[in-house]
Amino acid sequence: MSEPIPVLREPERKRRGNRKVLAVLLLLFVVLLAVLFFNSSISKISSLVIEGEMYLTAAEIREASGLAVGDAFFGAGAATIEKRVKTLKPVKEVEVTKHFPGVVRIAVQEYNAVAFELSSTGELTAILSNGANIPVGGGSIVADKPVLTGWKPNDPVKAELSRQLARIPAKELSDISEITPYPSKAYPDRIKIYTRTRFEVVTAVSVLKDKIPMLNAVVETQQPGRVTMLLADTYEPYEQETDELETTQ
Repeated sequence: MSEPIPVLREPERKRRGNRKVLAVLLLLFVVLLAVLFFNSSISKISSLVIEGEMYLTAAEIREASGLAVGDAFFGAGAATIEKRVKTLKPVKEVEVTKHFPGVVRIAVQEYNAVAFELSSTGELTAILSNGANIPVGGGSIVADKPVLTGWKPNDPVKAELSRQLARIPAKELSDISEITPYPSKAYPDRIKIYTRTRFEVVTAVSVLKDKIPMLNAVVETQQPGRVTMLLADTYEPYEQETDELETTQ
C-alpha cells in the first residue's frame, strides 16, 4: 500500500511577506514622523541666551556662534558652537548647553582687563590680559584700572606692559592712575607712572613686577613725591624740591 503524498504548506511564505510589508510600513512611518518633527516649531531654537559678556556685546557673540532663533536645534553641536565663539579675541572660555525643547545657552568668560587706554580723541579702550584691545561702550564700565596715555597703537613695549600688569595682583595696582611711555637710550622700556596719591614714578616695564611692592611701601609710609625705581631706587618728596627752590632764590 503506497503512502500518502505530504501536502506543501504555503502560509510560511505569506508570513515572511507580511513581515516585509510591516517593516516597510514602519520605516515609512518613522520617516514621516522625522519629517513632521524637523518641520515643526519644536525642533527649532526658540531662545538663545548669552551670559557672561562684559566687553563684548550679546549681538557679537550671537553672530560668532552662527545661531539665530528659528534655526534647527540639532543643526550644530555644542563643541562646534564653542569653537566658533572662541575665535573672538576677548573670549577665554565658552560653554554651550542645549535644553530641549529649543533653548540654547552660551556662557562666556572673557579675559580680565589689566588697563584702559585713552586715545587722543577721548575714546576709552580696555586692554585685556591677552593683549587684546576692546573699545568700551558708554555706560556700564568703570575704569578702575591704570589708564595708558601717549602710546603708539602697535608699540611692543605696550604689549609687554599689558602682560606684566596681568601678572600683578589687582590690589597692588589700585593706586596707579596713569602710565605713559618715557623711553631712554639705557631703558627703551622706561615708563612714567602717576598714582592717585600724587606720586610720580619712573621705572621700566621689565622690572615693574619686582618694583611694585617697593612702590606700595613708599606710598604707604612717605609723603607724595618723585620716585625712581630702576637700577637704583630713589625717593624725593615734593616739599624738599620746594625748599631747595626757595633757597636758590
